[in-house]
Amino acid sequence: MKKFLTSFPNLLLTLTLCFMLSSCSSTGVKMGEDSPWETIQFEDQSNALDIDFIDNNHGFLVGSNRLIMESNDGGKSWEKRTLDIAAEENFRLLDIDFRGSEGWLIGQPSLVMHTIDEGKNWTRLSLGKLPGQPFLVSTVDDGVAELATTSAAIYVTSNSGETWEAKVSDPSEQGGIRDLRRTSNGDYVSVSSLGNFFSTLENGSDTWIAHQRASSKRVQSIGFNPNGNLWMLSRGAEIRFNEDSNDLESWTKPIVPILNGYNYLDMGWDPEGNIWAGGGNGTLIVSKDDGKTWDSDPLASNLPTNFIKIQFLEKDELDSNKGFILGERGYILRWKG
Repeated sequence: MKKFLTSFPNLLLTLTLCFMLSSCSSTGVKMGEDSPWETIQFEDQSNALDIDFIDNNHGFLVGSNRLIMESNDGGKSWEKRTLDIAAEENFRLLDIDFRGSEGWLIGQPSLVMHTIDEGKNWTRLSLGKLPGQPFLVSTVDDGVAELATTSAAIYVTSNSGETWEAKVSDPSEQGGIRDLRRTSNGDYVSVSSLGNFFSTLENGSDTWIAHQRASSKRVQSIGFNPNGNLWMLSRGAEIRFNEDSNDLESWTKPIVPILNGYNYLDMGWDPEGNIWAGGGNGTLIVSKDDGKTWDSDPLASNLPTNFIKIQFLEKDELDSNKGFILGERGYILRWKG
């Protein structure tokens, strides 16, 4: 009897784990034979946070510790640049976005810069007192841009940043954000700072709509696939897809390709339609069958970095899509195809 009582808690734990795993789709991951990526390592070990290109060759990368780099060969090589900012101001450059020769750059704390000559010269703009810190900037048209902040406030300028008009009537219910994405047609999705719910904002609306998360696991990040449907990454390395844009409470069963103690931080779709998911400790996996099975990238798995952002750039100014995965400690990956 004593032996049975001793083993009963272990049996109960085993049954509980089996029940939990049965509600997930665990595909298993094998190592891929080759990689479509090439590694670029910068001497400056600041974290790259965003990247954009003006044309096929000319692009910029920004990151922590005032990091700004320029490429003139399609991203194969990069040279460090400087901004006309006082030396004592240590900004975290979060986002950069171009439309033709006009571009916008934002950073924290409270930095917005504007260029009309492909980044040769940047003008620093005064924001005044806005709720939250700059988080995302989007170039909409000549002299027109949208700026989103960490409080989910969104402002629009139509005169190159001389004045800004509030687009969202009351973002206070958001309580801050940890992730925010925008589609090219002006729809937004955000994750609350605690990861306990997500919200959507349709183009033309001035009110965020809150939605329940898919499970008790906190949401890590959320975004749009090429068709405009949502995907969700949650704690516990869970991946989910929303297949009906008219029902944002309906999600697929969680996919858990691999449990290595690290969460996935971002996802992206390459030009061939393959799905990439990246995370901590060199975790980078790809699915070529809409998430049914996954392979681990052999190049990325050997790199001592966390992959924090996956970007495939598709815009009129580019003859072909460009892809980059931004990592920490000076590492990025460039898409070879």
